This record gives sequence, C-alpha cells and structure tokens, in this order.
Amino acid sequence: MPGPADIRILRAAVRTAVPWKNGGGVTREIAARPEGAGTDAFDWRISLAEVDADGPFSVFPGVDRTLTLAEGAGMDLTVGGEPRLVDERYAPRHFPGDRPTGCRLLGGPVVNFNVMYRRASTLARTAVVRGEPTLAALSGETLLVCALGGPATLEPAPATGGPAVELGPYDAALLQGPATVVLRTPGRAAVVTLRAV
Repeated sequence: MPGPADIRILRAAVRTAVPWKNGGGVTREIAARPEGAGTDAFDWRISLAEVDADGPFSVFPGVDRTLTLAEGAGMDLTVGGEPRLVDERYAPRHFPGDRPTGCRLLGGPVVNFNVMYRRASTLARTAVVRGEPTLAALSGETLLVCALGGPATLEPAPATGGPAVELGPYDAALLQGPATVVLRTPGRAAVVTLRAV
C-alpha cells in the first residue's frame, strides 16, 4: 500500500514566461524530466501555454501531447490535416505532437494546460477532477497535480499522516510514488500520472 507522500510544491508565481518561436504566445514550464531539459531532451514536460494569436504549433518529433483548455473560448486546431475542435474547458485532448498543427482562436486568447511526453519512453495519463478524490501513485510513478479552476488542498491519506498542502490557482504539486493523498477542490484540478516505459 502506498505510504507517506513526499510533496514538492511548484508555485505559479515563480514561473518564467518563455516566448514561442513564432511569437504566438508564451509558455510557463511547471515541471519536466530530466529537470531543466530543453525541448529536444525531455522525457516529459508539463506547462501552461498562453496562446494570443492564430498560427502553427511547434512540431516535436516522437512526442505525444495532451492539451486541456483552462481559460478562454477555445481553438480550432488542424492536426495533420484533420480538424480538432477544442472548445470545452477542462476536457483533456490527446494528439500527436509530431504532426503539423495549426491553430485558429475561437474568441480571443486562451490558456492551455499542456502535457508532452516521448511515446517511446514515457506513459502519461491526464484527468481533470473536482470534489474530494483519493489519488495514489504507485512505485515508479510520478504524480503531478495542478489547480486549474480555483484553489485546491492536498492532504496525506489518514493512515499516513502529515501536513496538508494548499494550492492557489495554477500552483502544482509533484509526488513520487508510492504515495497516497486526498485532493479537495471546489473547482477543477488536473492530475497527471507519469511512468517510464
């Protein structure tokens, strides 16, 4: 059974905004593995992207993406020539990052919660939850929780003890398995489970 959680807090206030190459927005990295890895060297990378203008997404060979609309009206994407409408908040959408992708904004700027991972080395699952679910990371798994809509609290499972952690909007917490926590949020929180293949 998973034991006490070692929780690393990643505050939104200290993230650096990095402009896109095409000037269409900025990205704020939440976490990556290896830590500090560039866009050509990560196994996985999780970020918040602010999209301010229509235009192409960057192409990432060998990478799969899960994109979740957190703010704004949404986007009309074209992925490898196929239309993909992203107009529902908090609904994760999966697509290959190595296919040419174009973006047309539906009604002004958006903020996306963005998970990228190399399909040959990493498995990633993204869910958006609310209420009071119990979250478990097994041995060898990494769990990232990000408060998307409103605040959130992470509490160690009753059997393990430890202090609660408060997350403000877009704050995140990173846990290494084995660990069990109870998430409480009146809004929405993204939960990403990552494991090496």
